[in-house]
Amino acid sequence: MSKIRVMSENLANKIAAGEVVEKCASVVKELVENSIDAGATNIKVNLIDGGLTSINIIDNGSGMDKEDAVLSFSRHATSKIYKDDDLYFIETLGFRGEALASIASVAEVNLETCSKEIGTHVHIKGGNMDIVEPTSARPGTSITITNLFYNTPARLKYLKSEATELNNCVQFIEKLSLSRPDIAFTLTNNDRVVVKTSGSNNLLKTIHEIYGLNVSSNMLEIKASSDDFEITGFVGKPSILKKNRNHFNTIVNGRVVRNNDINRAINDAYNTYKHEGFYPIVVINIETDPTLVDVNIHPTKQDIKMSKIEELTEILYKTIKEALYNNLLIPNAIVDESLNKVDIPFIPLSVYDKDNKVTEVVQTSFDLGTTKSEEETVIKNETFKRLKLYPVGQVHGTYIIAENEDGMFILDQHAAHERVNYEMIKKKFAEETPSYTDMLVPLQIELTTSDYEAFMENKGVLEDLGFKIEEFGINTIVFKAHPTWLTKNFEGDNLRTIVDLVITNHKNFNKDRFLDSLAKMVSCKMSVKANEHLSLSEMEGLLNDLVKCDNPYNCCHGRPSIMKFTNYELEKMFKRVI
Repeated sequence: MSKIRVMSENLANKIAAGEVVEKCASVVKELVENSIDAGATNIKVNLIDGGLTSINIIDNGSGMDKEDAVLSFSRHATSKIYKDDDLYFIETLGFRGEALASIASVAEVNLETCSKEIGTHVHIKGGNMDIVEPTSARPGTSITITNLFYNTPARLKYLKSEATELNNCVQFIEKLSLSRPDIAFTLTNNDRVVVKTSGSNNLLKTIHEIYGLNVSSNMLEIKASSDDFEITGFVGKPSILKKNRNHFNTIVNGRVVRNNDINRAINDAYNTYKHEGFYPIVVINIETDPTLVDVNIHPTKQDIKMSKIEELTEILYKTIKEALYNNLLIPNAIVDESLNKVDIPFIPLSVYDKDNKVTEVVQTSFDLGTTKSEEETVIKNETFKRLKLYPVGQVHGTYIIAENEDGMFILDQHAAHERVNYEMIKKKFAEETPSYTDMLVPLQIELTTSDYEAFMENKGVLEDLGFKIEEFGINTIVFKAHPTWLTKNFEGDNLRTIVDLVITNHKNFNKDRFLDSLAKMVSCKMSVKANEHLSLSEMEGLLNDLVKCDNPYNCCHGRPSIMKFTNYELEKMFKRVI
């Protein structure tokens, strides 16, 4: 007797449900994406107990007639693709034809839909369709899911708490709202509105509806294009970083996706503007030819592969980096959050022209419904380089107090010096013929066999910078010279740390990322520390060096290097003005 048998359709659907339906948010995702593909402009998601008790989706889409309503629950039944070639031109969110069949096999489903004069009601439990009857002709579709996983107890026990399941649903709807600002989304839990967007088709307004005023007022618009990609969206200023990557909202051809290469490019663009372990808020739309995107690699269709990914990541990196650089500004120490308008923090600075006359740069603001200021003014770093600051003292051996005609400035001396050293070292890296210093006493470092092999694989990068390195016995290297920019009296510690850095980064070694990490590490070690007292002349020298930097506003790890109290803020604090 044959051992191999064809599974029943109901059993196959239950197995497929394990891939498609993992949690309540998986059900919400599949059903809401169906609503979007049906052309809905208003979608309501009503949950009971975070979706554990009930999930109800109501839309105003095209709906279905009786025949399609019944057929939609058959496995691999879809209106999205019809032939093999359609897989190369997928422009809908759904296309597999598995979701409804899989959900219906592990839950109880009530569907009411209408595309013409008469609506259709379908009831399914455990994959068995027991009711198909006419109903009222409400345009669109309403589908309710209850008793999820009632017949698969092994999966039921892995559902999380109400709070966790609700949070997963909220995160999905938030991301979907950002991908489709033209659709009005509402999510309720136990009749309480949790998420609501207006469908205004204004992305900045949608960001405000999802994240609130503090975030929407600190977003920078980006635009870029090439022959293959068009990129639009908003990226957050470094002042609103988060402690996880959940706020990387990447949309490719209208689909919320995950892609490690894209995430890495975004994070690298913020490299010198943030601490390690903090991540930006971004909403980035990428439009490209569907043939360059493969969404058919995972049942959730969120993990994708892309052709020409190197070109895309390079454009993303440069575009975000430029947006951040062009908006580098000294943050005000006091922020008035009671204002009705969103103030772009363009700080008024008194700068001196060639005739030593003061020129005022005016602060501007914009309303939430717009994306540009009425009189858009960008303070370039060239302006800051003409800023004249005079040191007047030091606090706790850590903060330098400086002034000019506009107000008082507080500098973190370590962050400021670290920025100066970082940019100096990066410029040294670019020199065609690096200058070096022979060591009076060569430094010998003994390694394990594995570390020795890892170091030798990439030691050429250091040699190009001016390090002279020789092999010295078994698994041992000796440094005989180092670049002139390496701080005196700290060569030993720095060289050992540099060797560790090469070894740590030997897997998937990337020269640019390594050099940036090297510059950060060395600049930090070379910089004046906190609790280190400076003379006025040393403070003045640091200020003069800082204003010459391309980015004088924060250290290479993203911490602010300078803060400002305007004259008005000082007078207001002491009630000289009301």
